[in-house]
Amino acid sequence: MPAKRKYDTPYEQKVPEESRRHFRAAREEFRKSMEGMIPPAFLEHRRRARREMLLAWRSMIDARLSRLDREEAEDLGSELGGNPDIVK
Repeated sequence: MPAKRKYDTPYEQKVPEESRRHFRAAREEFRKSMEGMIPPAFLEHRRRARREMLLAWRSMIDARLSRLDREEAEDLGSELGGNPDIVK
């Protein structure tokens, strides 16, 4: 069970719960109204673009992790007498 936080949002202690409920409902209704004005093709294009950006970040992270692994293997190899193949 996750630890319960004292406040879920920074406004929780400053804005009454009833007001926050109304704000959430207004936000949801606004989103629904916007979906009606935006063509489905745009939403699909946006979804695919978001996916491509996430894949690009994944690729960058994977490349950096590979480089760190390689550097770590080289460091460990030099500690073992200069032969990085021993680590593999």
